Amino acid sequence: MSKPLSDHDRRKQISVRGLAGVENISQLKLDFNRHLHFTLVKDRNVATRRDYYFALANTVREHLIGRWIRTQQHYYEKDPKRVYYISLEFYMGRALQNTMVNLALENACDEAMYQLGLDMEELEDMEEDAGLGNGGLGRLAACFLDSMASLGLAAYGYGIRYEFGIFNQKIINGWQVEEADDWLRYGNPWEKARPEYMRPVNFYGRTEHHPDGVKWVDTQVVLALPYDTPIPGYRNNVVNTMRLWSAKAPCDFNLKDFNVGGYIQAVLDRNLAENISRVLYPNDNFFEGKELRLKQEYFVVSATLQDIIRRFKVSKFGSREIARTDFSKLPDKVAIQLNDTHPAMAIPELMRVLVDEEKLEWEKAWDICVRTCAYTNHTVLPEALERWPVDLFAYLLPRHLEIIYEINRRHLERVAAKYPGDHDRLCRMSLIEEGGQKKINMAHLCIVGSHAVNGVAQIHSDILKATVFKDFYEMEPHKFQNKTNGITPRRWLVMCNPGLAEVIAERIGEDFIRDLDQLKGLCKYVNDEAFIRDVAKVKQENKMKFAVHLEEHYKVKINPNSMFDLQVKRIHEYKRQLLNCLHIITYYNRIKKEPNKQWTPRTVMIGGKAAPGYHTAKMIIRLITAIGEVVNNDPVVGDRLKVIFLENYRVTLAERGNFQIIDFHQPSTSISTAGTEASGTGNMKFMLNGALTIGTMDGANVEMAEEAGMDNIFIFGMRVEDVDALDKKGYHAEEYYNRLPELKQAIDQIAGGFFSPKQPDLFKEIVNMLMHHDRFKVFADYEDYIKCQEKVNALYKNPKEWTKKVIYNIAGCGKFSSDRTIAQYAREIWGMEPTLEKLPAPDDKQ
Repeated sequence: MSKPLSDHDRRKQISVRGLAGVENISQLKLDFNRHLHFTLVKDRNVATRRDYYFALANTVREHLIGRWIRTQQHYYEKDPKRVYYISLEFYMGRALQNTMVNLALENACDEAMYQLGLDMEELEDMEEDAGLGNGGLGRLAACFLDSMASLGLAAYGYGIRYEFGIFNQKIINGWQVEEADDWLRYGNPWEKARPEYMRPVNFYGRTEHHPDGVKWVDTQVVLALPYDTPIPGYRNNVVNTMRLWSAKAPCDFNLKDFNVGGYIQAVLDRNLAENISRVLYPNDNFFEGKELRLKQEYFVVSATLQDIIRRFKVSKFGSREIARTDFSKLPDKVAIQLNDTHPAMAIPELMRVLVDEEKLEWEKAWDICVRTCAYTNHTVLPEALERWPVDLFAYLLPRHLEIIYEINRRHLERVAAKYPGDHDRLCRMSLIEEGGQKKINMAHLCIVGSHAVNGVAQIHSDILKATVFKDFYEMEPHKFQNKTNGITPRRWLVMCNPGLAEVIAERIGEDFIRDLDQLKGLCKYVNDEAFIRDVAKVKQENKMKFAVHLEEHYKVKINPNSMFDLQVKRIHEYKRQLLNCLHIITYYNRIKKEPNKQWTPRTVMIGGKAAPGYHTAKMIIRLITAIGEVVNNDPVVGDRLKVIFLENYRVTLAERGNFQIIDFHQPSTSISTAGTEASGTGNMKFMLNGALTIGTMDGANVEMAEEAGMDNIFIFGMRVEDVDALDKKGYHAEEYYNRLPELKQAIDQIAGGFFSPKQPDLFKEIVNMLMHHDRFKVFADYEDYIKCQEKVNALYKNPKEWTKKVIYNIAGCGKFSSDRTIAQYAREIWGMEPTLEKLPAPDDKQ
């Protein structure tokens, strides 16, 4: 296997990574040495690799600071409308390389480090991932921040500075084991604490009703300390802010106990307050109704709204003087976007502030609230929708419960007036779910309290209107919109696949990086022999690098000419990693049955984390590893089939690590049951990098097929209407099991211990679930999936035709830029206009 080019060598060839903006390399070296000097402690003369990383990060950060301050000054001077994107998750990954790309500094820094005898890739690998998210929702928020800055919007991301992010995943004896993600243990050079903007957040207590209004008293106070992270736009000198709140106990927290000798315990009890920002809940598409989680949700909302109103009231940069007191102008100056229902408390909290503190009449306050807030829905799965017990609210947030009851009373009056006598509709549309334990339906609260409600792919938005929120859509159809998700091309092409970015730039120029629609220009190169050859060469180089990595880390000999078949996403029944497993077993059995046949070699890789409390998901991981143990050690199969579970899949692993993963042009698997995946953004990343999608007509796959052409994507299985029809008729797994011999063989092997000879009953639960309790109908799509994979195998034997389809996929990616998504949010929800205007750099004379 010939050694592929290193990323360092490739960088030397690539213009799109910033050659046009090369800075003064000698000045960078001076700045680096200055920061290194201050990084080293006095009693230590030898720098470690981490010292070098911090010196480089601080050097790059210096280039951000002036732009950051100037951007904020510019916003106060122009007084534009501001958007506040509130999310419980921001899955940012690493910042160093992304910052260098967006500031056009990468080549200059690379050269400076090279001249100093340091390896840029080694330094980049010292950075910890900011893994403050679970999956798609948190990563989407990160892409949106990048796009909002790149489109010149006055935008702020607000969330929680979790001390421990998404857990690190270890695979030990085939099982997932979780380790805490102590990402802050070495410090974070990208954040700045802002104690001057610390805000009090109240919990518990009781309400007092007086003639002049309501007071929330006897509360427990927790302080919210903000940490700001700069978010640079792409080469426009705009630097926005992500503000994450950290919980701190006030100095007098429980110190009344001191008088009875409990001083030590009182100080130790401070942890109870500070636990609020301790750890990210590791559940994806699953609601966990814990008191601490509700505390987190209210904590971020309360602190953020105090900040929003402070900023609304003042008019000058750095000023604390109140200039605005007329709250009727709030919707003209403020847009609040709720990323799923997690920040739903923003609605009753804004009402509390306006009614109780600012003394507005209810009707006026409600009009302001609705025109300010907008809600994005991310899932239709019932187990993911938040429903909080009324009793918990009464205890933790008593004033907010009163406000929600009042919102509901007025809402139901409007429903009754429009649909007189329709008692069932009143029950369905109530914010309070009766029967057994009373619960607050947070999605209903978000819809009633927002002026816009959107899904994240066209099919998802249509399902919301037709089923989940049908009653609300019928009553207020003007509220409902679609905003198909997108990804940032800076991180997911320029950064993670420089070779492909350069090949594209040679044909159509570099402007596609900020206008991804320009990729359509690649269509005229579909039959261009040189372009086909260049794209195939990049693919092969990336595959070879990845094969080397797999052999080093997993001790599995990989055939670099095999098809790399990837499914990387959170492990969940609805994402149907089990369907993938059944195909692997079927393919294995076919090779065993006819070992002399010319089989298309495959390396199947599955990656993703299972929520720690999600037993079935953990069993799915164990099944994948068990299949790998058998297949990878079978001499009859050899290198024609290998199965690898990618450990600890995360943002950095997706981008690059020390190898490529997103950027080899092979099949990407997105096979959820039609109607269950809201959007899916992982499939967009693969498509942008030339992967051919194997998928159901679900989520964004539908639109990807429209953009790339149905002939250039592998679609199989039931459509939404087929799933509905099967639900009405009744899904019986046994029918498929008895009718399809290969499916029966695979299930019998799993059930009989073929893949777990030492524990024959290990996977009985999975088989029982598939046969009797499978909500996601794996068997119903099995036959079509196998046929679809046969078509994939056939096409893979024709590299030229495969590469042509790759080009059509890349050319069809323009729609899936988060820049397009954010431009639509701005114009159609927030009432703001994006701009590509550059701000002057800090050293510009003006």
